[in-house]
Amino acid sequence: MIQLRDITKSFGSLQVLRGISLDVERGEVLSIVGPSGAGKTTLLQIMGTLDRPDTGTVTIDGTQVGRLNERELAAFRNRHIGFVFQFHQLLPEFTALENVLIPALIAGRPRREATQAAREMLALLGLAERAEHKPNELSGGEKQRVAVARALINRPSVVLADEPSGSLDTRHKEELHQLFFDLRRELGQTFVIVTHDEGLARMTDRTVHLVDGMKVG
Repeated sequence: MIQLRDITKSFGSLQVLRGISLDVERGEVLSIVGPSGAGKTTLLQIMGTLDRPDTGTVTIDGTQVGRLNERELAAFRNRHIGFVFQFHQLLPEFTALENVLIPALIAGRPRREATQAAREMLALLGLAERAEHKPNELSGGEKQRVAVARALINRPSVVLADEPSGSLDTRHKEELHQLFFDLRRELGQTFVIVTHDEGLARMTDRTVHLVDGMKVG
């Protein structure tokens, strides 16, 4: 479902990725691990079309994304890729419901349909009663589940998560980790997760190790 071929990326004289090739299967939960500076986040950003590689190709659902212009790429990203970050990045002035439905509105879905889909997604994640609450009224775990709902609202091909549980306490971390697998079971959702959490990496279907910008093991 995702194919990366011979991906390289440098920033000035620093080569961050050195010929990475990787396949991600539909419905897979894949973790990417490695020391700080190994290139994990850079690889995730390239996979998510937020950055372009210097060389190599990224293909998602049969589309070679490097051939898309910026407008086409933004539309493709909105439809096919969901993002979850370490710090939830919710908009503080909007309710949980409004935060979740924003990507659906950007995709051009009618507001009534988008609102219903957002309510259903929040209910699926156990947040139905928190829909009208703003981020400062939610716990850390609730905020991150709202972020997951936002990532899922357009039913993307893949959700890319960058240290998604890094800011959570142990209980909320474990709940979030289990949520990924529940969503894979219920929705067939594909996840690629950059993590330093060894427990989460052990739970995933497969782990990719990066060291000095290269895939090892």
